Amino acid sequence: MPIDPDTIAFAHKLADTSGEVIRPYFRQRIEISDKGRAQGGVFDPVTAADKGAEEAIRTIIERERPDDGILGEEFGQKISKNGRTWVLDPVDGTRAFITGRHEWGSLIALEENGRATLGIIDQPVLRERFIGVNGKTELLTASTRTSLRVKPCADLSEAVLCATHPDAYFEFAEREAFRRVQCKVRMSRFGGDCYIFGALALGFIDVIVESSFHRWDVAALIPIVEGAGGIITNWQGNPCPDGGQILAAGDVRVHAQAMKLLGG
Repeated sequence: MPIDPDTIAFAHKLADTSGEVIRPYFRQRIEISDKGRAQGGVFDPVTAADKGAEEAIRTIIERERPDDGILGEEFGQKISKNGRTWVLDPVDGTRAFITGRHEWGSLIALEENGRATLGIIDQPVLRERFIGVNGKTELLTASTRTSLRVKPCADLSEAVLCATHPDAYFEFAEREAFRRVQCKVRMSRFGGDCYIFGALALGFIDVIVESSFHRWDVAALIPIVEGAGGIITNWQGNPCPDGGQILAAGDVRVHAQAMKLLGG
């Protein structure tokens, strides 16, 4: 069943609210907490922007759609009563956010019975919003609405490869697998978090290799990539609703070549 206009408008309302909370914090010297320290892990920053935006979104969902479930990175899960769950990561790319770079975004997804059916990447400072819903993906700005389509790329040797970080999120064996793909492409660029998936939908990136994703990292990306004609799976070519290892491409030929190299 297609997503109805009221639900799409509601998703935009959540994104608008998130942006209003986040924008005043950007490029300000704000307090940064380390979630990773308590668990003995790598640096995992969180700020008032992350928490405040998620709280604001959750308040709206609780008030206006109380039967919908919620899963957010900062405040956990509320179980759905109707099969619909909003999956939230209001600042995906907090490391970019705290270093004053624009390579981050707000992720808002709607899952129906475990399947992502609507996804938004909102960059509230640039005022750019990618939305994938009902089989199509668009980029919205203050004055334009553009339908997006990935570009064809027949071979890895012609491809642009992106990843958030070549080392930070990969185990040793994953780094070796990533290098096999990197050695075959025309060009590789690092950084970008969720924003690189919007760039793939725009047709400027050909293949993305990531790992250590959570459900809130990937849910919004699936409708956006697929709505633009791309493919997004795990490294084995299977669906990736829960995150983990992620392989996205604009062309199935490049996807197949990358997947073969990732598998050794």
